[in-house]
Amino acid sequence: MTDTDKATIDYKNELLRKSIHLCSLSIPVIYYFTTRELMLTVLVPLLIFSVIIDFGRHLNPTLKEITIKLFGKIMREHERDEEKKNLSGASYVLIAAVGVIFAMPKIFAITGFAVLILGDIAAALIGRRFGRHKFLAKSLEGTLAFFVVASIIVLITPKVEGLFLEYAIGIFAVAVGAIAENISYGWADDNLTIPISIGFTMWGLYALLLPDLAPILPNAPV
Repeated sequence: MTDTDKATIDYKNELLRKSIHLCSLSIPVIYYFTTRELMLTVLVPLLIFSVIIDFGRHLNPTLKEITIKLFGKIMREHERDEEKKNLSGASYVLIAAVGVIFAMPKIFAITGFAVLILGDIAAALIGRRFGRHKFLAKSLEGTLAFFVVASIIVLITPKVEGLFLEYAIGIFAVAVGAIAENISYGWADDNLTIPISIGFTMWGLYALLLPDLAPILPNAPV
C-alpha cells in the first residue's frame, strides 16, 4: 500500500469519525430547550457507562476485541495505547459536556460545546486535506478553519442582551479555543480543552467588561 493510499484511508476514517462526532451537536441544541438538571440526568449515566467501557477494554481482552471490531476504524492511536490506557474521544466529549453544563452559565456552555463539535470538525478535515503551513503543533489552515467556523457559531448562539461587546467577547474566546485545539493532545484532549477554554474566557470577560449582566446570565451557578 502506497503512502497516498494510506492517506486516503486515514482521511476516510476521519470523515467517518467526524460524522459520528457531529451527532454530539444534539447536546447543545437540546440543552438550549431544556434545563441543566434534565441534561445532567441523561448525560451523567452515559458518561459513567462510557468510562467503564473504556477502562474495561484495557483490562478485558474480550471487551477489547469487541470494541476494536465495532469502533476500530474511528479510534486514534493514542486511544488504543495499552500502556497509557487513555480514554476514548467519546468519553472526553461526555466529560466536557457534563463539566461545562454543571459549572458554567448556559450560554457559555452552549457556545463552547457547539464550537467543540463544528470547529473541531472543520479543523480536522481542512487541516488534513489542505494543511501546508505549520502553526504551533498543527497546521495554520486547520486552525483558521476552526476560527472561521467558530466565529460563525458565535454569531448565531444565544446572548444575554445581544450587545456588540458580547459578540466581541465571543470572537476573542473562540480565538483562544482555536489555540487550545491546536496544541491539545493526549491527556489534554481537545474535546476537553476547547469548551473549557472558551467557556471560562467568556465568563471572565463578561465579569470584567459586562459586570451588570452577570446576575442575569441564564442558569448561572450560584
